[in-house]
Amino acid sequence: MSAIAVSARARWVLVWAVACAVLACADSGQEEVAADEKETRREITFASKDGLEIGADLYLKHADEHTPFIVLFHQARSSRGEYREIAERLNELGFNCLAIDQRSGGAMNEVANETAERAREGGKEPSYLEAEQDLIAALEHARAVYAKGKVLAWGSSYSASLALRVAAEQPKLVDGLLCFAPGEYFERLGKPADWIQAAAKSVECPVFVTSARSEAESWKAIFDALKTADKTSFLPETEGNHGSKALWQEFEDSAGYWKAVEAFLGRFLQPR
Repeated sequence: MSAIAVSARARWVLVWAVACAVLACADSGQEEVAADEKETRREITFASKDGLEIGADLYLKHADEHTPFIVLFHQARSSRGEYREIAERLNELGFNCLAIDQRSGGAMNEVANETAERAREGGKEPSYLEAEQDLIAALEHARAVYAKGKVLAWGSSYSASLALRVAAEQPKLVDGLLCFAPGEYFERLGKPADWIQAAAKSVECPVFVTSARSEAESWKAIFDALKTADKTSFLPETEGNHGSKALWQEFEDSAGYWKAVEAFLGRFLQPR
């Protein structure tokens, strides 16, 4: 074989090897991107105030510890699954999130409430009132481990009311509050008929309140009682939906809710 033929073959082998290497790198990059997307949500546990193990989904998309952080609380008979699509959108808006299972709940979007299951197994009372300590523990955990910037509490139905109480009683834990369908849900549990309204008089952080249109009277007195002047409310022109699920894409009027939510959240984001 001539030297020219050998040289040509060597060049062809070199080109083929380089092409394979480039493709391998590209495939590796795609795998890394896919892995990153998969790892945006991570299941964690931490202790409530009485030691009960709380299950939660951590949506830690942004590495900067000063990224604003939202702790997400579900409605009755629900779980952290209430926030699967909501938290991902909040990530895209520039927030890190933690969605927890409170001890008072069930299942949502095929996600079982692990905290409620542990509470039942441990003989603990899974009431709305007992769940307040789970909210406090989650906010404390977020501040201690993940967030050095602003921390917001986001509640749905009964947890929206409890979040108002936490913001009133422990203002250093809550820099902002989003309440989806709050109300006086605790009278049957022995609390005064204006228990949440009374707490609202001490809330000083920015507050956003919304609900289905038919639920407005359930929170009007609470909203009016808020001490903060920085408060915003939204009602859809349509019937709307109860709790945080009003933001789910499956509902045609979810865009209106999102527009109002994003306008409120904008004050917590650093200019890009």
